[in-house]
Amino acid sequence: MWFKTNKVWMAIDARGEPVLKDGKVLIKYQLKQDYEYWVNPGNVSPIDSPPLQTQTKGRRKAKSRREKATRDPVSAKSTPLEESAYADSICVFTDGASSGNPGPSGIGVLLRYGGHEKEISKFIGNATNNIAELKAIQVGLSALKTTDLPVRLFTDSSYAYGLLVENWKARKNQEIVNSIKKTMAKFKDLKVIKVKGHSGHPGNEKADLLATSAIKEAHSS
Repeated sequence: MWFKTNKVWMAIDARGEPVLKDGKVLIKYQLKQDYEYWVNPGNVSPIDSPPLQTQTKGRRKAKSRREKATRDPVSAKSTPLEESAYADSICVFTDGASSGNPGPSGIGVLLRYGGHEKEISKFIGNATNNIAELKAIQVGLSALKTTDLPVRLFTDSSYAYGLLVENWKARKNQEIVNSIKKTMAKFKDLKVIKVKGHSGHPGNEKADLLATSAIKEAHSS
């Protein structure tokens, strides 16, 4: 099928009807990829027809708003959160967790590109939640082997987003903030995207699980 202008696989049931959940259909960009996308069926069309184009006035306005929101080469606070919108980018989902704040802390990173995924779950010792959030971003960016491809980094930390995108002055944690900014400057196309935590965003939820799991595993060992 076409999903907008991208070729995808769509799940069907035994009767040949699309698999639906909450009014959305299930698609994958590659059959072997683990992650599934649930999308509006209105954006899916048969592969033997021309791909759907955003021709309506309303869609043009929406596109214009998205472009305006993402003109900044780093920030994308208003960028849509549907993960399928980033199929052509390396997606880096990051989260940090602290049990006690400060206390035993862990970081979680999920890297996704096409059908490939990599998970990082690491205990970082005693730290604050803010440090854990920053450390997750630092580790996530450092794990990338290329700086040429588009990268979209997702965080639910208003603190990290403010420091790295909105130019908040770092009164604490200056060393790690400066280190992250230097790394960010190496990428040709990097945007940091602020998501709402614990709101069902799949990549963010996975990163949160990896972060909290690192703390639990450290305590049990």
